[in-house]
Amino acid sequence: MNKIFLFLFAAILFVACKKEQTEVTSELEGPDTEVIEKPLEDIGEKVDKESTTIEKSTREIKEELNAKGFKTFDYVDEKTQDTIIMQQYFMAFLKSGPIRSQNEEEAARLQKEHLAHLSKMYELGYADISGPFGDNGEIRGITIYNVPTIEMADSLANSDPMVKAGRLVIEVHPWWAAKGFPLR
Repeated sequence: MNKIFLFLFAAILFVACKKEQTEVTSELEGPDTEVIEKPLEDIGEKVDKESTTIEKSTREIKEELNAKGFKTFDYVDEKTQDTIIMQQYFMAFLKSGPIRSQNEEEAARLQKEHLAHLSKMYELGYADISGPFGDNGEIRGITIYNVPTIEMADSLANSDPMVKAGRLVIEVHPWWAAKGFPLR
């Protein structure tokens, strides 16, 4: 008996949803409405379906990066035949500095300022990712800077309050990564 009620409830719900969808569709259609059933790919531009922003072509992205002073190169992925843009980033290693004798209160204040600095770098678009290492070793963490030159990355990294106080020192290296590929 319970199965019959469950089945009837599901059927009524399905019919109600179907009817509501038909009513909304018929409200949108009218004598001046033309329904186009063409896939977005056939229109000639890729569109992000959630935000409806038009994506830039690989060439446009590369030209913009190069105009801003970034170093890039590209290659064709053999498997997908997509053109992949490689961009030079800068990886800053935050290492234990020579002055680690701050008292607990001073170290806590510096840590708060350090995190604020890293947040600001991220918000301004200069840093893409930052984080500490979990092994309490000499290298305390990294920040990946998304800037055109090593001098700029070095300057931004050295403006960190922890670095200014000598608690951390910076070592910056150029690093290449595929543009737009997320971490997994």
